[in-house]
Order: sequence, then C-alpha cells, then structure tokens
Amino acid sequence: MTAPTRRPSALIAAVALALLLGLQPVTTDLYLPALPAIQAELHASMHATQLTMAALLLAFGFGQLVAGPVADRFGRRPVLLSTLSVYVVASLGAVLATTIEALILVRIVQGAVMAGVVVVARAMVRDLYEPHEGARIMSLGLSGLGVIAITSPLLGGWLAGHLSWHMAFAAAGVIALATLVFVATQLPETLPQKNPQALHPGPLLASWRTVLRHPTFLAWAGLSAATYGGLFVFLAGSSFVYMQVLGLSAAQYGLALSTSSVSYLAGTFVCRRWLVRHGMTGAVRRAAWFTLVGGLSMAALAAAGVQTVWAILVPQLFFAFGHGTHQACGQTGAVGPFPQQAGVAAALAGFVLAVVAFCIGQWLGVALDGTTRPLAYGIAVASGVTALIAWTTVQRHGGEH
Repeated sequence: MTAPTRRPSALIAAVALALLLGLQPVTTDLYLPALPAIQAELHASMHATQLTMAALLLAFGFGQLVAGPVADRFGRRPVLLSTLSVYVVASLGAVLATTIEALILVRIVQGAVMAGVVVVARAMVRDLYEPHEGARIMSLGLSGLGVIAITSPLLGGWLAGHLSWHMAFAAAGVIALATLVFVATQLPETLPQKNPQALHPGPLLASWRTVLRHPTFLAWAGLSAATYGGLFVFLAGSSFVYMQVLGLSAAQYGLALSTSSVSYLAGTFVCRRWLVRHGMTGAVRRAAWFTLVGGLSMAALAAAGVQTVWAILVPQLFFAFGHGTHQACGQTGAVGPFPQQAGVAAALAGFVLAVVAFCIGQWLGVALDGTTRPLAYGIAVASGVTALIAWTTVQRHGGEH
C-alpha cells in the first residue's frame, strides 16, 4: 500500500521497457527463420506450424486479462520476477520438444507469462509519467526494442542455418534470463499504491466496463490492434513467402526481416520529433500515410504478378516506419485516461490486439497458397484500417486525457 522507495531514472525506465517489451519480438521474430525447418523436422501441417505463433498470441491475450489485475493487486516486481522465471523454464521445454503438439503447448505457456511481462511494462509507464511524457519514454523504449527486433531475426537466421531450430528457443531463454537479472537488480517497484480490490470480481468487471466504454481507450486500442494486425500478417507469413516462394535461405530471410526492424526503429525516432511538434494525434495522422502507402503498394505489386523480394521488402519498410509511431502512441494512449487502472487498461488493450492476431493466424494457416498475394493483401487490409482509425477516431477522441 506504500509508494515505491525510489523512482527509476529515465534511462533505467527506458532500458527496462526495451528489455521487457523486447521479449515479444524475441519470442516471435527470433524463431521465424526456423519455421520451415520446424515444419519439416516435426512433420507438421501448415496449420499446426502456424499454431506455434497463433496459439502463443491467444494465450498472450488471455494472460493479460489476468496479469493486469494481479499487477495492480500485488505490484509490478512480483509479476515480472515470476513470469520471467517461468518463461526461462518454458524456453527449455521448447528446446526439448520432439512433437509439434509439445511445441505448441510450451508456446502457450510462453505466451501466457509473456503477457505479464508486457502488461507490467506498459503499466509502469503510466505509474511514472503523464501520457504525453509517457509517449516519449515509450518511444525511447521502443527504439531499444527496435534494436532487439533487428538482431533477433539475424540471430535466428544464423542459428537455424548453422545449428538447429532448437537453438532459437535456447537463445530466447538466455535473453529472458538476462532480463530477469536486470529486473531483480535494477528495477524498483513502480506502483504507487496497490489496489486490494483489483482481483475482486465486482470491482474488476466494473473496471473493465469503465475502460471499454471510454472513447479514448477504444480509439488508441483500435489503432494498436490494427497496426499490429498488419505486422502479424508479416511475421506469421513472411518466412514461408521469403523462403519457400522467393527462395531465400534462413540467413538471407533473417537479414530481410531485419531491414523491416531498421525502418521500425527509424519510425520511433521520428515519432519523438512529431510528438514534440504535433502531439500524439498529429503524429499518428502523419504516420498513417506511410502505413497506407506500404500496404497498398505491396498489394498492387502482388496483384500485378510481381513476385520478387523487393516487391515485399520495400513496401514493408513503409509499413514498419509507420508502425513505429502507431505502437508507441497507441500503447501509451490506451492507458492514459486510467492512472488508477493502468494494469487493467493495458491488459484489455493487449487482449484486443492478441485476439486480432490469433484470428489472422487462423486465416493465414489456410490462405497461404505458394504466392505472395495472401501476405500482401492481408497487410493492405490492415493498413487501410489503421489509416482510417488514425484519421478519424483517434482525431476525435485521442486527446481526451
């Protein structure tokens, strides 16, 4: 019930955000170059192989509904320390998996505990900062996340190409262990006051209703879900498109995926400039043009029958650049109106995002057809929805903090 003993510096907060939020691309991007090898070695169907990603995201979504209130009730540090510890053990389980069913099971565990890590990271920003300053710190943290996202597929491609797919999960476990040590030694409790009612069904449902009815939450959570939907189409489908359709090796695919992360990182840097000059709503309004250009150009090239690496890679750079702004502002804006319910708001925003990603994963499992079209069309639809939300709902309700 007491305030934190010390407030972390902006640097520690940004590093913590980068490591904690970075666990998500580590969990997804690092193993992507190994997906075709996993499918072949475990004799899995395309749908079952896609479930290693989609099931993780669904568990991630439901896990946030639990992790948010738990973090509000018991504090941020206990949730981080316990979930990171379980993640390390689950990573070992993934290394030892010999069937696709076993791998899907441990991925579900990873998704559930990753939920606690990500929810706490988002809630910490609201614990420490007002929304506008929080967007700047979030953008700084997401720049660090961008570095992690750049290196993850490069490392995964090298491991898949030179060792085995098992080593991708071993690397994820080592990264989670290093994050656990950082949290244990450097990050204090940030929750000003624990909420003893946070887990009671009545107050919890009331909190959910309050958050879900707030137009600012709906605007920013919708933006985050739409832009991540486009990213998830790329994450879940690009390994098969780049490697099986366009003929890249695992290492080459890792390099291609990293270029998207470089563009995303550039987007987070530009985001911070736009925030100073135009605010959060102005920033996403400008970023939406990049998002739309990327999605529509990729779809147009695919529809014209252009099946080359550049027809996917270059448009994705535009989409990723816009994503760097949309995610920073969307994640911060969704929890902005709720200083006393930051964990619940972060959990609900993450749940919406994860459900969208799961549905996309189910569609991709049957839509991938040996061409670039399903990937390109999926990203184009997500781009259009993202731009529409950025130009309408966010402009009307995004500033109501």
